[in-house]
Amino acid sequence: MGIVREIKANEITAAVEELFSSCARSLPQDVEDAIRAAREAESSPIAAAVLGALGDNLDAARRTGLPICQDTGMAIVFADVGQDVHIDGDFNEAVDLGVAHAYKNGYLRCSVVSDPLYDRKNTTDNTPAVIHIRFVPGDRLTLTAAPKGFGSENMSAVKMFDPSATEDDIAAFVVSSVRDAGSKPCPPIIVGVGVGGDFESCALMAKRALLRPLSLPSPDARYAALEDRLKLEINALGIGPQGFGGDTTALAVKIEYAPTHIAGLPVAVSICCHVSRHAAVVL
Repeated sequence: MGIVREIKANEITAAVEELFSSCARSLPQDVEDAIRAAREAESSPIAAAVLGALGDNLDAARRTGLPICQDTGMAIVFADVGQDVHIDGDFNEAVDLGVAHAYKNGYLRCSVVSDPLYDRKNTTDNTPAVIHIRFVPGDRLTLTAAPKGFGSENMSAVKMFDPSATEDDIAAFVVSSVRDAGSKPCPPIIVGVGVGGDFESCALMAKRALLRPLSLPSPDARYAALEDRLKLEINALGIGPQGFGGDTTALAVKIEYAPTHIAGLPVAVSICCHVSRHAAVVL
């Protein structure tokens, strides 16, 4: 039996607080770079001006310490837990405490209600977080914070295709999902697509796809080619930045896939606005 490494709950709380505090105020560098590059490449003067304003907003958030967007999102946490890690304390409680500290101490908007249908009272600290845990080899804990606003989250879609579906069918579904969303998810967007698995796992793959660096294509050449195809077709819609038209509706399309049942072909689309906030730390 290997040596088990201990991580205390208060370390997790501190890490989660820092991740969500920083996520609210700055984008991953690759996302910021993509927004600025899109401005330079944009052929529409109006769209270029909008992209410039988005860049100015990022500068203002950095300068003032204010959030990039007023919707500071529902707290999503991806946790890759090493098999040789022992957590001293309650993991879920530690994460929720970190979220509560980040949102209350950082004066971030708390947007979570306690009951979805009958008693929509604000929980006042943006908890509980949505936590996705998977076990991995090693003695480290990787925490990824990905706060998600609901202007884009509401545009998510899942379709249970039958196995006769073709690449064209799947492409048409993804592109139509973006067309139907229009300006609501605050484009330019990043589109995560999950293919395979089952009903819930394809949605999770689509959400995880949003975390992949924009410059990193699918390691499978077939899916990488489909990513490029979808980005071209989505940008051809002409929705443009914030819906003002132009060349830049999507900054990237990312696809994750998994084995599935012989009788099915699930596909999920997770759309993220240009404020694609995520950050990770390894404990």
